[in-house]
Amino acid sequence: MHLCHLIVPFLVLISPKVSCEVYTALADLEELLDTENLLIDTLQSYIKAEEQKLHLLRKYVDIYQNQHNKAIKDVNSYISNPINAYTLVKRLTTDWNDVEELMSTQVSTDFLNNITYYKETRLFPTNEDLNGAAVALTRLQDTYKLDTSSLARGELNGVKYSAELTAADCFELGRQSYNNGDYYHTWLWMKEAEGRLNKEKNETISQSDILEYLAFSIYKQGDLSLALDLTNKLLEIMPTHSRAMGNKVYYEAELVRLIETQKKKGDDESEEVELEQDQPDHAYHNDPYAREYYESLCRGETNISEEIASKLKCRYLSNNNPFLKLAPFKVEEAYLKPDLFVFHDVMTDAEIETVKRLALPRLQRATVQNSVTGELEIAQYRISKSAWLKEEEHKHIADISQRVEDMTGLSMKTAEELQVVNYGIGGHYEPHFDFARRDELKTAFKSLGTGNRIATVLFYMSDVAQGGATVFPMVGAALWPKKGTAAFWYNLYPSGDGDTLTRHAACPVLAGSKWVSNKWIHEFEQEFRRPCTLERPPEHLTI
Repeated sequence: MHLCHLIVPFLVLISPKVSCEVYTALADLEELLDTENLLIDTLQSYIKAEEQKLHLLRKYVDIYQNQHNKAIKDVNSYISNPINAYTLVKRLTTDWNDVEELMSTQVSTDFLNNITYYKETRLFPTNEDLNGAAVALTRLQDTYKLDTSSLARGELNGVKYSAELTAADCFELGRQSYNNGDYYHTWLWMKEAEGRLNKEKNETISQSDILEYLAFSIYKQGDLSLALDLTNKLLEIMPTHSRAMGNKVYYEAELVRLIETQKKKGDDESEEVELEQDQPDHAYHNDPYAREYYESLCRGETNISEEIASKLKCRYLSNNNPFLKLAPFKVEEAYLKPDLFVFHDVMTDAEIETVKRLALPRLQRATVQNSVTGELEIAQYRISKSAWLKEEEHKHIADISQRVEDMTGLSMKTAEELQVVNYGIGGHYEPHFDFARRDELKTAFKSLGTGNRIATVLFYMSDVAQGGATVFPMVGAALWPKKGTAAFWYNLYPSGDGDTLTRHAACPVLAGSKWVSNKWIHEFEQEFRRPCTLERPPEHLTI
């Protein structure tokens, strides 16, 4: 029985009754004894409900406290784990809504007002945050081909990082996927929720709810027979479930229609359709524009050929700089044509901490430039937060800018401010170009007036336990984050044409926290440092 149902009868019984002078007759007093007995029973039920409520609240606080104690031992390690991040957001959305509802059944106005105040004045996750965290987990699941059961056990590629998800956690992941129209992941996570529910002592969700989501999600994926079987299973548990009864009728009618349609088509056509369905749909191995290929690079499954790798070298670089003669840069060639370089040990721990400290309070959702309007806007294909730092803000920022000039031999007069980026749960940036393409040049970087982005320097400011590589799908190269290193490449040919081979992506962070910063260097002021040439590359390599 719901707690509210236990409280209401008590309130009704103590409501004023029309006076009939009960003390004047023993019969009336006898009736009062019956009334008192009802009051006692109702009060006992109310106390029992309050005790149950307190017991549940103690369970919640024990769970919260246990997780919080784990978190504060190593905050960065805890929140950088995507499963911990998801469950933290879930605890403060779905779970906390349950707590509030539980508390609201008693007179606790002051405390509830405090909660409202905190939600209005402090950083507090919303339902949109919960949805975003769920989408991030499913993105990681797909990109890194993570088994659902292993992920629910807190394992990422065989490494145990966190506590297991409960049936309710898995159910919520499935529900969020359903709300997004993602019926494939709805099915995966509802199946996991069902399996875990059968093993848990305390039922945190109902099997009927799981079956309803399972049936509809499998129907949306085209399996009418299984959808009907699951609906019948649901009706065995709840024979009067109205939606299930309606769905059952619909599924049965659709199956009859499907069978009749198949009969009309004939056996030959049915075989032809079956063969067509069996055709492979992952022919992506040589397609740099295919998502599957990009994701295989993120997993480290695809590497550059041995022939190309054998030509790559490491060397010391001084750029004819007297100071660098004493302390040259350590440079590693990561690819040739386009030239991708990795500079080692080019940012100190002190500089990294300064950059992070200055950027942290300014971090905002990272944006992309609309190719038509030139305006900055947020996009689902770029999930991160960024901030911008000026050279005059701190000596370390100025030193980094000077170091970029020493590394590249390019002028920093027209370079953009240092952009600092932190990737969150499953943070990523899908394949893109840093430079503006021909049809974008009228609007892109117009306010800067410094021409196109000629080159990129990307500093890695943290190690990443799993994932987070910078990959170049057009050439099959991958750069893996290493704290203190920096990647460098030219976005433009000497002719000023954009180099399509520099199309790159930031792979989703699977485990750990990824901090990077970058300097985008522009064309103007580079005329004598990297002179233009009349020779243009093949048309298919430019854009």
